[in-house]
Amino acid sequence: MLRRLLPILIVSALVLEASACKPTPEGAVKVAVIGATPTMRDPALGPLSAPDAVLLTNVAQGLVRFDAAGNIVGGLAERWNVSDDGLSYIFRLSSAEWPDGRKITAQQAAKLLKRNLAPRSKNSLKDALGAIEDIVAMTDRVIEIRLIAPRPSLLATLAQPEMAIFRGRFGTGPFSLSAPPNANGFLRLTHEATVGDDEKPEKEEVELAGGAAADAISSFAAGKVDLVLGGTFTDLPLTQRVQLPRGSVRFDPASGLFGLVPSKPHGGLDDPDERRLLSQAIDRATFVTALNVPGLAPRATVLEPGLDGMPNPAVPAWLNTPIADRRTALLAEASRVFGKGDKPVIKIAVPEGPGGELLLVALGRDWGIFGFKVERAKDLAEANFRVIDLVAPSASSAWFVRQFRCDVTPICDPEADGLMDAARQTLIPPQRYALLQQAALKIDEKLLFIPIAAPVRWSLVSNRIQGFAGNRYAVHTLTGLDQKPGAGD
Repeated sequence: MLRRLLPILIVSALVLEASACKPTPEGAVKVAVIGATPTMRDPALGPLSAPDAVLLTNVAQGLVRFDAAGNIVGGLAERWNVSDDGLSYIFRLSSAEWPDGRKITAQQAAKLLKRNLAPRSKNSLKDALGAIEDIVAMTDRVIEIRLIAPRPSLLATLAQPEMAIFRGRFGTGPFSLSAPPNANGFLRLTHEATVGDDEKPEKEEVELAGGAAADAISSFAAGKVDLVLGGTFTDLPLTQRVQLPRGSVRFDPASGLFGLVPSKPHGGLDDPDERRLLSQAIDRATFVTALNVPGLAPRATVLEPGLDGMPNPAVPAWLNTPIADRRTALLAEASRVFGKGDKPVIKIAVPEGPGGELLLVALGRDWGIFGFKVERAKDLAEANFRVIDLVAPSASSAWFVRQFRCDVTPICDPEADGLMDAARQTLIPPQRYALLQQAALKIDEKLLFIPIAAPVRWSLVSNRIQGFAGNRYAVHTLTGLDQKPGAGD
C-alpha cells in the first residue's frame, strides 16, 4: 500500500510546491475599458461613455454605490433611513474631504446632485428621477431627498455613475485619481482599503485606460491587461477570433432593452401591422444562438420578468412557434399588409462592429422573405429603425416604458404617455404598477419597440482578478479586485 501511495504523495507535494513558488502578481491592476480615454465628464452634459462611467463610478461615488455583485452599499453616505410612507430618504454623510483637504459638506453634495436634475441638464437618468421633489441639506452632514410618490428603486438609481458627486477632477472616492495618464495612456487610481480594525490600511492601485475593442482583447490575451470592461453585442464576436484563457469571458446578467425602435414617421413602416409582421419574422433564436451568451433568451415584450411589483409579461404564442411555421403564416398575410409592388430598402442605424454586421445579416435574411433588402443607415435621419441597447438602472418598469414616450421617440402613442404620467403622480403603488402595465401593453400592441433579447454586456477577467462578479446593472467597482468575494470591500 505504501509503495502504491508513495508516487502519488510525491506528485502532490511537487504540485503544492510549484503553486507556492508561483509568483503573485505585483503592481497596479491594469484595466482597459472599451472606448476612448476615460475622463471626469459631467453627467449633466449628456450620456456617459463606458470608460467615463467606470472612472466616475470609482473616483466619484454618489451617496450610495454598488459592490461587485450589484448590492447597494454606502458611498459618500455612511447610512440612510427611509420614511414609512416612502416619500423621504435621509442620508448621513461620512466625514470626508476633497483631495485638496477641504471638508465635503451636505450643502455641496445637495447642490451637485440637484444640478443633474435641473431643467438644462442632459443627464440620462434625469427622467428616471422625475419623482424627486427636492434635495435638501438638513445639516452639514445630513441630506434629505423628498419624493412626490414612493420609489423603491431610488437607491439603485442613485448608485449609478450618472449620480456621481465630484467637482472638476476631484471626486468623493473610493479611489483617488493620483496622476495624469502615463506614456501608455493609463490613469493611476489609488485607494486605501481598511481590511480590519487592528490592521493597517492596504493600498490598492489600479491603472485604467480606454481602447478599441480589438486592441483591448489583444492586450488581455498577451497578458498586458488584467481586466477588460465595457463589452457589448457589437464587439463580442471579436473575442472568438483570439485565443483566450478558458473561462476568461464573463457575462453580466444584464437587465434592460435590446431591439429596434422605429425612427422615421411618415416614411414607410409606420403602420403597426407592418411592424408586427416584421417582428414576428425575426428568427430571434438563431441570432441569440450565434451570440453564444449563456442564459440569453429571445424576447418579444418591452417588459422583462422580475421587475418591481409587476407580474411576468405574457409571452406571445408565436414566439415559441418554429420559425418555419411562422413564415408560412406571415407570407400569407404579407401581400395584404405590404402590397405586391417593389419593396423599399429598410435602413437601420446599427453600431459599427461585427455584432452589428451579424444583426444586419440576420434581419436581411428574415425580412428578405417579404422582398425587403436591409442596409446600414448612413445616419439617424435616413434610418427606418435604430438599435436600442441600454442597461436598466433599476428594476423599475417605469424606466422601460418611458424610453418610448412622445418627447423621446418620433413614433409614439399619446395614450401610453397619459398612462405613464398618471403612474408618476399616483401615491398608491398597486395603482402605479397597473398603469405602467397598461402602458407597456400599448407599446407592445403598437410595436413602438421590436424587442430581440436582453442587452449583452461582457468582460475579460484574468486569474489575478478574484473580486469580480457579474451583476444586472453591469456596473463594476475596481475595489478589491485582488481579493476573493467576501474578503473585503
